[in-house]
Amino acid sequence: MRNILILLLIISSFSSCKSSKISKKSSSTKTVIKSNSKAENIIEYANQFKGVRYKWGGTTKKGMDCSGLVFESFKAYDIFLPRISRDMAKRGNKISLKNVVKGDLLFFKTGNRRNSINHVGLIVSIKNKNIQFIHATSSKGVITSWLNEDYWHKAFFEARNIL
Repeated sequence: MRNILILLLIISSFSSCKSSKISKKSSSTKTVIKSNSKAENIIEYANQFKGVRYKWGGTTKKGMDCSGLVFESFKAYDIFLPRISRDMAKRGNKISLKNVVKGDLLFFKTGNRRNSINHVGLIVSIKNKNIQFIHATSSKGVITSWLNEDYWHKAFFEARNIL
């Protein structure tokens, strides 16, 4: 009987450690943001992933792809988008580049798949009519780029407002 009691105490102590680890992990997953707008909150959330390596299908700090970055950043603020960039491009309203604001999405047709949308980025700033966006590339992971860079300018397809 005494052995059973000791065993139960050991098991309950492990389960309480496990649940506290889960709550710590889930609370650190979504950092509290003090910004004024939903767009600023989403951008700040996405910026937490800068430097994360690229992983096809990835949605965590262990690895991230472009649509995973956008999907997770919007989801953190209860906006649920499709998981794939070409499906995301069916949401919101198509807008011209002269009307984009922070938090809008840019869609691209890149590489050998120029016949369909296969890349997405989140606008983080606009300076002198030049648009900076955060995205995940297969070569550099999660980075920010400028739309006026030759590669991105040529691959650009459309902009959409989701918020």
